[in-house]
Amino acid sequence: MSFPEYPQTSGHDGRPPEHSGMRPGNGMAIAALVLGILAILLFWTVIGGALLGLLAVIFGIIGARKARGGRAPHGVMSIIGAVLGGLGLIASGVIIAIGASILNSDEYKNFDDCIKHADTKSERDACAKDFDRELND
Repeated sequence: MSFPEYPQTSGHDGRPPEHSGMRPGNGMAIAALVLGILAILLFWTVIGGALLGLLAVIFGIIGARKARGGRAPHGVMSIIGAVLGGLGLIASGVIIAIGASILNSDEYKNFDDCIKHADTKSERDACAKDFDRELND
């Protein structure tokens, strides 16, 4: 059984979508901007800063290349998204590096050992005070 084929229309004028006169959008630019903003806001998390920042940079580059080739608008939006994503990526990298250096420090190892051997809350509080003092000295 076959059905009759009807032409696709884009609106009330009956023209096909490819001839409607509308410029193609640049979804990559919008995605880059949204992901870049999220990367800046969530830079303190690995997924927020690193992953979203990296995706914003990639989508921003793709969107900017499409815009430069005349195949899509919003080239500036793509660049802004890529820059924000790069900043979120850098900030997240700094946070990860600081966290790794703290976790690998002798002060943290002493704190961890102290907490493992502490039986009461007051002993754990004393461990935390010692750790703060060691970090600030």
